[in-house]
Amino acid sequence: MHISPAEFEAVKALAHRLAEEKRPATEEEAALLRHDRMAVDIAMFGRMLANKPDFNVEAACQVAHAFGVSETIVEDDFFTAVDDLRAASDDAGAGHLGETGFGSALFYTYICIDKDLLVKNLNGNEELANKTLRAFTEAALKVSPTGKQNSFASRAYASWALAEKGTDQPRSLAAAFYEPINGTDQLNVAVKRITALRENMNAVYAQETAFKDFNVMNQQGSMKDMLDFICA
Repeated sequence: MHISPAEFEAVKALAHRLAEEKRPATEEEAALLRHDRMAVDIAMFGRMLANKPDFNVEAACQVAHAFGVSETIVEDDFFTAVDDLRAASDDAGAGHLGETGFGSALFYTYICIDKDLLVKNLNGNEELANKTLRAFTEAALKVSPTGKQNSFASRAYASWALAEKGTDQPRSLAAAFYEPINGTDQLNVAVKRITALRENMNAVYAQETAFKDFNVMNQQGSMKDMLDFICA
């Protein structure tokens, strides 16, 4: 169950008090879930409690699965686990043999955040909401999943990013990749496709969504400008 730091501290304080007084908690004392001091991770990603629905939190953040925008060939990494100590009478060989599939691709991912709901979940604390947005966006741009890092060193920053904000119904631009990208200039082609689809969407749906982007390959824009735009 997800609990906030304030709720956790309240649980510890109650446990110490009950241990000193050698008695069980009353029903009123045991009601330690709080709405007034919500943790940012719960405010962003929500909380569901089947037995305490009054303390459920609707997630302010939606994250799509990343997918490769081109054809990807899955390759095999053959590995061995070597025994450091083997008796002379043991058979020769490794302790374990195996293989791990891996692939390399240019990935597209989409994240949608309801800032009004985030502020509401944080009890109206807009300053904390902006700090949350800034930290989360920077992490999304720079942090890679930690699994298998010692084997693959997959440490990639975002090469291009687009941030939009407004009151229109959100929409992903994943449709730009119904047809996989071929060739070697994948990043530039991907950016052109996304940009074209965005402009077409805005024209057809009569939208004028404010946006900010950056492109590492041609030194256009910056992460700082994007973070300032998101939090403004």
